[in-house]
Amino acid sequence: MFKKIIKGGQRKHPNSDSWDTSNQGHVLSGSSNLGSGTPAVNHASGTKPISKGPNPGVRTSLPPMFAVEPLPLFKGVAVADRPTLFLRKLQLCCFQLDFSNSTKLVREKEIKRQTLLDLVEFIESGSGKITERSQEELIKMVGVNIFRCLPPAFHENTGQEALEPEDEDPYSEPSWPHLQLVYELLLRYIVSSDTDTKVAKRYIDHMFVLKVLDLFNSEDPREREYLKMILHRIYGKFMIHRPCIRKAINNIFYRFIYETQRHRGIGELLEVLGSIIHGFSLPMKEENKLFLVRALIPLHKMKTASMYHEHLSYCIVQFVVKDYRLADTVIRGLLKYWPMTNCQKEILFLGELEEVLEATQSAELQRCILPLFRQIARCLHSDHYQVTFYFQYFSVIFFATLNAEGSTDSEALP
Repeated sequence: MFKKIIKGGQRKHPNSDSWDTSNQGHVLSGSSNLGSGTPAVNHASGTKPISKGPNPGVRTSLPPMFAVEPLPLFKGVAVADRPTLFLRKLQLCCFQLDFSNSTKLVREKEIKRQTLLDLVEFIESGSGKITERSQEELIKMVGVNIFRCLPPAFHENTGQEALEPEDEDPYSEPSWPHLQLVYELLLRYIVSSDTDTKVAKRYIDHMFVLKVLDLFNSEDPREREYLKMILHRIYGKFMIHRPCIRKAINNIFYRFIYETQRHRGIGELLEVLGSIIHGFSLPMKEENKLFLVRALIPLHKMKTASMYHEHLSYCIVQFVVKDYRLADTVIRGLLKYWPMTNCQKEILFLGELEEVLEATQSAELQRCILPLFRQIARCLHSDHYQVTFYFQYFSVIFFATLNAEGSTDSEALP
């Protein structure tokens, strides 16, 4: 008898260890009373309780035969019940849905989308104070939805030859109808005047910021645009994260330049960086000057520089405007990476050089005048008419400026 009991206890029930993945993402029913701390579940007969896994707060799958019921809108419940309803809506949105098949779980996807939309409107309205627990659950829900393994590039999936990034078709994230609302919710939470920075920084910590920066390599430009706005707001509101953000951007640029040569979010990161450089205090720190020399200037040599050159040029010029003594370093850096066979890229360099020289004082210009005029001479012999014409016009303006300042040294010219 004892052996039979032991054998019976070791017998596994069907579907107890692995659930049907086709039902992944089903959410809890909203039929329970608002006063209860957790929502009720509509169980089918014979189903097992939810497996909590390593993180009890994150549910990514449910047993089959679960019913999903929408929760009431915030404006339809009493003010006293809204904090509880807020938590329940966050819990409902913690379930990930499969977007690889657009015909699967259509009802559940729409319920989650409407729930996210109601959360965004509630945060934006400022009609209720968000408790500390609600903030913790909010950031947890955001992390469940946005922090994920990014899909491989198209050529990596198909095995075809890699195209230049500017020639590839823009990628559209299938889950964007949900992701957009999650990003909007996070953005509204960060910019809200009701958000206490001292409380929020416990949950928007260094690890959260680093994971946000990792997402800048997303193939979807819409996602990168939201990430840019969110990172900019985090940098402005959370001073404790500023060194971390600058260092992380620095490391991303290093990996892009010296290892991978592919990263989708360089332009967006440079946009954020432009605002950061504009706010640098004087005298400029040595670490910022090293960042200019080791990361920003070498970005000019990349094949895909034309995709982000406008933002890169703005950052470079901001350094010279902040500290005119950096002009010599910048000009020599541009000459070092000057394109020899790409005329379109050469025109971009000419435009950037013109802006740098406008912010350069004559004393700094004298230091690099010899290599600069050698490059001018080479450009005047270019076979490309745009380069030749641009530099003829540029040279006339340049000489006129030097003569007006009385700083032309005929013996110094090549």
